[in-house]
Amino acid sequence: MQIIEIYRSLQGESSYAGLPCVFVRLAGCNLRCTWCDSEYTFSGGRRMTLEEIEDEVRRLSPDGGLVEITGGEPLLQEGECVPLMDRLLASGYAVLLETSGERPLESVPSQVVKIVDVKCPDSGEPDTFNMENLKALTPRDEVKFVIASRRDYEFAREFVREHNLGSRVASVILSPAFRKDAAGSRDASHCLVDPRELAEWMLADGLQARLGLQIHKFIWEPSLKGV
Repeated sequence: MQIIEIYRSLQGESSYAGLPCVFVRLAGCNLRCTWCDSEYTFSGGRRMTLEEIEDEVRRLSPDGGLVEITGGEPLLQEGECVPLMDRLLASGYAVLLETSGERPLESVPSQVVKIVDVKCPDSGEPDTFNMENLKALTPRDEVKFVIASRRDYEFAREFVREHNLGSRVASVILSPAFRKDAAGSRDASHCLVDPRELAEWMLADGLQARLGLQIHKFIWEPSLKGV
């Protein structure tokens, strides 16, 4: 597999936020979101075998725990990514998969928690979510919308309602987009939508969803990698 980095930190997003987690970040992405904070994953990395990856995960977290497979878009390497998830599950790890949902999800092992990032209009990649993947969502999974504007919020609100996501998945998350050049201060001034404003929209509409903040960008300097 082509790997950008493997490291241990705190999970910064999703309903698992705040928990220790090993991140396996794969190279390559077929989308180009306007606010992307991981453009360094688009190319490069180093080739690692499944055994080498599992050994590094075990070194960083020898007693099991949480592992997230992320990218880039990890399912661009589906032929090796799925066997890697199977190996980690068999070794006793709880596995999360961060994906855009543009690639088919049917081959993902059922024990893996899929965190599906449905792209909103201001991402620059609207309509890339594969609607067939709705059938692959389970009550273990989570759906995330990164919000950069009121237009994005309204898209997410209608998507949640139209597809009854509240009854399909464990969690629906709306997360303010960060400026991709964010640096220095560790505060909400870097968000493209004020979290308070987003919270007020959600409350006004009675939207059954979770407000999610990228807490690693409030703990560490927001441009720092490997955290």
